[in-house]
Amino acid sequence: MSSSFRAVWHLIQRDLRLALRRRGEFSQAVIFFALVVLLFPIGISASENLLREIAPGLIWIAALLSTMLALETLFKEDFQDGTLEQWALSEAGLLSFAWGRLVSHWIISAVPLILLAPVLAISLNLPAGSIWVLELSLLLGTPLLVFVGGIGVALTTGLNKSSLLLPLLVLPFYIPVLIFGASAVEVSASGFSPAGQLYVLAALFVLAIALAPFAVASALKMSLTQ
Repeated sequence: MSSSFRAVWHLIQRDLRLALRRRGEFSQAVIFFALVVLLFPIGISASENLLREIAPGLIWIAALLSTMLALETLFKEDFQDGTLEQWALSEAGLLSFAWGRLVSHWIISAVPLILLAPVLAISLNLPAGSIWVLELSLLLGTPLLVFVGGIGVALTTGLNKSSLLLPLLVLPFYIPVLIFGASAVEVSASGFSPAGQLYVLAALFVLAIALAPFAVASALKMSLTQ
């Protein structure tokens, strides 16, 4: 267990260092997230009241699309340069690799979105009391998007053309996360308690982080044997 933990920790550190060196590549999802949220009101000429109503769904849809945009290359380079094969043969195994890559990808792609979300929420006239609900829903929901999306990426890693197949695989599983995440912010903005929606997100979060790495490791093993 200690060797596996060290392997995961070293993999996360490696991915974070690579992200710092290739800021332009990893900032695309953040820029896309901000552009979707900021340009949408311009396109519909919305009033302040309408912006307040659509803000929860708009921010969550932008976060979902940004996360999906960054998913395609999650395992691609590791598959092409032989890193996956080395992990499969190592003592740590593909399960440790799956854990490390999923966690590092969430830190790199989703944490900036979570930090930027309050600024965008204020620009959409979302009530200040609902911003903490937005942040909590994103903290619970974005790992779900990454971990569940990672299963789809792992299944399509060995395919030559997977860009169109990936959304078809993961979008049905993203819909519940989108519904409960946006609904939690919406009911909070309306003055009601968002506890029910947040509890559901928390339950899905625990289920995803407990099972998804095993599914990812199995799917990667299948991709290597193809």
